[in-house]
Amino acid sequence: MKKRKIRCRRKRTGKFLWLCAGSTAKTGMNEKNRTHLLFAMISMIMMILTGCGDETPEVSDIEITQTDSEAYSSDENDSVDAERIEEILSDIYEEAADANTLGSLDIMRRMVIRLGENGYVAVDSGNQVDMTQAEQALGFCRAVDEKETAELTIIVVMGMGIRKFDLKTEDGNVNIARGYYQFDQNGCLKNRSAVSYPADFWQYSEEGYLIYEGSCFSVEGYTLTLSATREHTMLRILPLDEKCREYNRKYILPVGYEQNNLFLCNWSEDDFGDLDFYDLFDSFYPMAHSQPVPYVADEDLEAGAVYHVPEELFENVIGAYFNMDRETLHSKTKYISELAAYEYRPRGFYEVEYPDIAYPEVVGYTENADGTVMLIINAVYPNGNMSKEFSHTTVIRPLSEESFQYVSNEIILPEEDYCIWWHSNRLTEEEWNEVYGGTESTRNIN
Repeated sequence: MKKRKIRCRRKRTGKFLWLCAGSTAKTGMNEKNRTHLLFAMISMIMMILTGCGDETPEVSDIEITQTDSEAYSSDENDSVDAERIEEILSDIYEEAADANTLGSLDIMRRMVIRLGENGYVAVDSGNQVDMTQAEQALGFCRAVDEKETAELTIIVVMGMGIRKFDLKTEDGNVNIARGYYQFDQNGCLKNRSAVSYPADFWQYSEEGYLIYEGSCFSVEGYTLTLSATREHTMLRILPLDEKCREYNRKYILPVGYEQNNLFLCNWSEDDFGDLDFYDLFDSFYPMAHSQPVPYVADEDLEAGAVYHVPEELFENVIGAYFNMDRETLHSKTKYISELAAYEYRPRGFYEVEYPDIAYPEVVGYTENADGTVMLIINAVYPNGNMSKEFSHTTVIRPLSEESFQYVSNEIILPEEDYCIWWHSNRLTEEEWNEVYGGTESTRNIN
């Protein structure tokens, strides 16, 4: 496997947050005020970095001011549409509410299919279900390219409601009116927000995604940023092989790209490369035990929590998903032989990552003669308007219906070195000592 240099963003973020902490220490603040200031700093950083995405908060009761009354003036028609959609989905909603399964993949799939049967272009918010009436969406995209006049309505099924996009195109320009409707306790769809804007970015990508973006004014968005809100939308039009979706849900999505580098670097069973097995312990533990990792960071931001995890527990979690011997695992971690335990330091305040990242989508697969499966995966990044930020192949070894092992990973696009801008590595031991200055709380785990 070809070795490649993968650059990460950790040092910039970690150093910046460390300097923030250091600046509060120099002011002579007491512990309580310093902690409050730190949380204020990180909250401000997150708001600046993340801005406003394309997802309307599903539980929000805030009405958003409409900016273009002409573009979104059909309140009566919108009410009729909402009532019709509510009627179409009522029995599915009632069943889901009774079973507490609202928002599950099965329920959203049934809602999407039902809407399609009634003539609606519909898809789920996570692009995990094939779009219904997709030919209408493709026709609208052709109309945009050919500068014809056309209209299209797309319903996006979400966990607690729907988003309704009314698209209009003329002379190659596209205007969007977006409404968010939430189910109330009686199963009625209530309009929670509405905005309209011209699309200043419009693309039907090679990967089969409709991508559009524009600026709109909202009360809550302006309160946070003192500027217009950017709305990003990325909807898969082309269908995807259901086997690809199954492989993705079972093997790739449970780990994803957040706070681990399993799919972000090149490695194989012959050379595990730069894999961080502490991050993988965090990712694999919920998969193996169906509960969150119990070893959490210290409540005191200036103290670093250190755990001694029994070797049997640590090795069983890692060994459930890798074919590797103990000696190799020892060489990749800090093993304490006299305690028969692994030293484990949970990620803390100084190891945060950028919260807005891509998600993996399996777009192809090859079932090999040796029983392994090679998956071709694209990283889809909606808020970056990219249906393929990068691509990688991951080989899986199914062992039974419920168990499997990761065999290798290789980045295939881009071909040159690239920067994983959102990812932060854990602090090295030297950085740890610099940040915490020996204020460690060590805990033995039975």
